[in-house]
Amino acid sequence: MLTTDFVTGAPNWLDLGSPDPAAAAAFYGSVFSWEFESAGPEAGGYGFFQKDGKTVAALGPLTEEGADSAWTVYFQTPDADATAKAVEQGGGRVRVAPFDVMEAGRMACCTDPGGVDFSLWQPGDVKGLEKTSEAGSLCWAELHTPDPAQAQDFYRTLFGWRSENMDMPGMTYTVLATAEGGDHQQASFGGVVPLQDETEPPRWVPYFDVADVDEIVANTQGAGGTVIMPAAEVPEVGRMAWLADPFGAAFAVIKPQPPQG
Repeated sequence: MLTTDFVTGAPNWLDLGSPDPAAAAAFYGSVFSWEFESAGPEAGGYGFFQKDGKTVAALGPLTEEGADSAWTVYFQTPDADATAKAVEQGGGRVRVAPFDVMEAGRMACCTDPGGVDFSLWQPGDVKGLEKTSEAGSLCWAELHTPDPAQAQDFYRTLFGWRSENMDMPGMTYTVLATAEGGDHQQASFGGVVPLQDETEPPRWVPYFDVADVDEIVANTQGAGGTVIMPAAEVPEVGRMAWLADPFGAAFAVIKPQPPQG
């Protein structure tokens, strides 16, 4: 389960790069009732999505040439420079070398061998997201990749992730867990799946916990977003849907099935 007690390799930050941050802030405000708070004039338009006064994600303008609007998952590291070096040694690419974000922390932007973008966050004053696994916040991160085995080897080298395979209709789903944080279920935070068709881009997809999936789907459509995968029940998982904002950034929502017993 994803918590705010972040350990090495855990998703500890999430942000959206958008060609129109003001419109994106309005969209997600309509969908999740998030409030947007600017990080100040020195932050270049970057700011924070908040729910009940706590940061659940962040938003900023696109900063890399040719970049499309997308959500980026950040993973905790005690040493961004060492992890960035390991990314290159493992066949990945460091798109933006490690740099300090004022006193908040140190970060780097990377791409794994399967072409999936992700980032590193070495905490300083900002430890990470302030709310997770509650309604309106990040609860899961899912990697869609052309080569799941290669991806698992790559990230295991970086972060020591554990993995456990589950048989699902038509594919094998791999549940990921951090090296620390208890048993596999307690430390799980995401999964890995093979790309389902040639049109699906490789990417990390954030899942947000919601109280009512169908309401969020309606909110998304009403605010100008689109439905990638309609709301559906997934046995032993919960009710979920895949959505996209008006600029094409994909995200998913889920109402998890309550634990049994």
